[in-house]
Formats: sequence, C-alpha cells, structure tokens
Amino acid sequence: MRLNEVDYSDGAPIDGYGPGFFRVGGQVVTGGLLVAPGLTPAVWGGYDDAAPLLALSGSVDVLLVGTGAEIAHIPADLRAALEETGIGVEIMASPAACRTYNVLLSEGRRIGLAARPVA
Repeated sequence: MRLNEVDYSDGAPIDGYGPGFFRVGGQVVTGGLLVAPGLTPAVWGGYDDAAPLLALSGSVDVLLVGTGAEIAHIPADLRAALEETGIGVEIMASPAACRTYNVLLSEGRRIGLAARPVA
C-alpha cells in the first residue's frame, strides 16, 4: 500500500479540539475559532461577531460554520449577510466541520472555518 503525505500549503490544518479549545498548526485557540488560508488562526466571538466572517469575502468560496457539539441553526441574518457577499455557508457540528475543513484545505480549496467549541 502506498501512503501519500497530505500537503497543507495554503493554511494550517485543525490538529485537534476539545472542551473549549481548538489546536491549529500546533497553536491552541481557546474559545471559538476562525481560520482560513492566509489567515492566522484567531478567536471568533460567535454569531454576534460577523465582521471577521464578512471580511473573508473574495478570499473564500465556502465558510464552514461549526455549531458546537451538535448541529444547530445559525441566525438567519448572519447567513443572509454571508451569502450576500458571495460566501457559501455550510452548517455542521464543529467536529465534522474541522474534519471537512482539513480535507478541503488539503485539496487546495478556498475554504474558511468559523467554529464554536464543543462543551
């Protein structure tokens, strides 16, 4: 069997997560997480912190929104504002969002992740 090393040349992958934190490229981020290619992993303030998400317009095609341990709806006005700027929005539980982000990042996709921590 041949194994290929995954190349994350466009950004740092999500290394892990746990109660209240994410680990991205060896760096621990406590609380919510915002990460995208070319962006230093940052703390995301949650659904009321829309400005950094909207600033991704033009640099990402899709924003994965991790809603915590379970999948949940995001505020309709946040979703509408993101879609108006041309950012596609995919909602999922944060663990699934982290895995999906890593796969799409390894494919060189223009992907972003805003995730709430698991409890």
